Amino acid sequence: MSLDPITLSVIQAGLQQVCDEMDLSFSRAAFSPVIAEANDRSDGIYDAVDGALIAQGAGGLPVFVGTMQYSTRTLISLIAEGRVAAPEPGDIYIVNDPYLGGTHLMDVRFARPFYRGDRLVCWLSNTGHWPDTGGAVPGGFSASATAVEQEGLRLPPVRLFKRGVMDQEIYSIICSNIRVADQRIGDVKAQAAALMVGEERLGALMDRYGDDTVAEAIAELRRRAARQMRAFAAEIPDGRWTSVAWIDSDGVVNEPLAIRLAVTRDGEDLVFDFTGSSAPCAGPMNSVRATTLSSVYLAMRHIFPEVPISAGAFEPLRVTGIEGTFLDAQYPRPVSGCAAEVSQRIAEAVFAALVPALPDRVTAAPAGTSGNFALGGHDPARGRDFVMYQLSGGGYGGNARTDGLANGCSTIGISKAPPVEIMEQQFPVLYHRYALREGSGGAGRQRGGLGLDYEVELRRGAARASFVMDHGRFGPQGVLGGQDGAPNVVTVWRDGAAYTPEHLSKEQDIPLAPGDRVHVQTPGGGGYGDPLERDPALVAEDVRLGRCSAEAARGLYGVVLGPAPGWAPDTGATDALRAGLRDRGTRD
Repeated sequence: MSLDPITLSVIQAGLQQVCDEMDLSFSRAAFSPVIAEANDRSDGIYDAVDGALIAQGAGGLPVFVGTMQYSTRTLISLIAEGRVAAPEPGDIYIVNDPYLGGTHLMDVRFARPFYRGDRLVCWLSNTGHWPDTGGAVPGGFSASATAVEQEGLRLPPVRLFKRGVMDQEIYSIICSNIRVADQRIGDVKAQAAALMVGEERLGALMDRYGDDTVAEAIAELRRRAARQMRAFAAEIPDGRWTSVAWIDSDGVVNEPLAIRLAVTRDGEDLVFDFTGSSAPCAGPMNSVRATTLSSVYLAMRHIFPEVPISAGAFEPLRVTGIEGTFLDAQYPRPVSGCAAEVSQRIAEAVFAALVPALPDRVTAAPAGTSGNFALGGHDPARGRDFVMYQLSGGGYGGNARTDGLANGCSTIGISKAPPVEIMEQQFPVLYHRYALREGSGGAGRQRGGLGLDYEVELRRGAARASFVMDHGRFGPQGVLGGQDGAPNVVTVWRDGAAYTPEHLSKEQDIPLAPGDRVHVQTPGGGGYGDPLERDPALVAEDVRLGRCSAEAARGLYGVVLGPAPGWAPDTGATDALRAGLRDRGTRD
């Protein structure tokens, strides 16, 4: 049987819609703001034989594309070996073990077998970021952890739901090891309900088109995705394209970690060789294999967004040289920073390596940090404990056509920061500032986007603050003559005195009292191209809108604005701006 193109496209869209509805159901039913508001979650469909990705929701985090594939593959292997109970209809497995195809412990994965009669057709799986899974600090982001046990409860694959009924004994074990356990039931039921929605929608799709037709479409879509990625990879000229991306420190040893990458073509495949990257580290900035591979995949999706989300798109991409480095973490190495931070630096290394080869497609480095800030304590007004998790965006890198996006989401996903109003309603905090970070974008022909500048105060009770962020020592890389974006800056105000963490944007267990504040300034994106080639009209507009100062305009772009510092007309022709507002003779 050969599918016509229209039927193939309709089934492809139908599979995507199944995942999109799972995503929507998960967010709408969840209790925690990090899922319900920030959408730090993802849903997908995976092959019954090898766990290969079939489809993923458009609103899901791209970094989970690869990790859920490997997690499902590992689950299938463990079941085949008899180490995990075989599935039955209505079962849902729970797992968050990073070394079994995961990320960090807060990313909790559910997997539900999908049956047609007695035949296991595929797996439905999702991942949600739980605000806490126990461990040394509220929120799980232990900046100085030296073993994974210090980061939280590690769950192997176990059946939390058996034939549709939750196992109360397993759930009790989970609740006995995490904070604010009474609030987790809402997220657990939302996560399970999303998979039930997926089962209903996928069943309806197969009823309409037939099991054999859908199976043929899935196989054909996988083949086409592989061919499409190989065709795009052929655009990369022959050669060896290299880069280095740096991580500030591991949170324990205050020395930078290097990600060294060489990209080459091998026939129709691309080889990403990380030989020479730093050795496994003491602190939580190790990356497990699944996250490292997924980071390469998502970077290539940034470069070639036309390629559909399918396991086939990953087949031409080979990753080597990670053994013995911090990019292939083995138990018991701590890993809380792998998905949110190291993954983004891996993507940055891919961008930096390939921008000379594909200058019209690849951007300068984005902010490259999720800004993980966890605050845990007791709210006396409500008589209960709380764990608040704040993620934040930053500037995107400039590209061949446009400036970088201001305050965009992290490289690894499309999560959004929870609204300030929701955070103030849910937790005993007050935001004094939430604005664009002026002047943070790297200068360039197309400048980098601006980061975020926010300040939050603890209003009542006592709490402990923890951070696992990055790009505090090195700003996001500019390319082709562009300047680096501004680095991350974290300042904690306690009893009126400013405190800067030794590791700049990594610290844990900072005690806060009412009136104490946390001030975070996230990185701007890297600049693209020589700043002296930037259109003076754009420089003038940046100064007028406060994106950079008049002094910066003169020093970085060689543009003098007058008659008063910072002055620029609201309207006017570009020719007039060029004639009256610039002096390109010097950078002084």
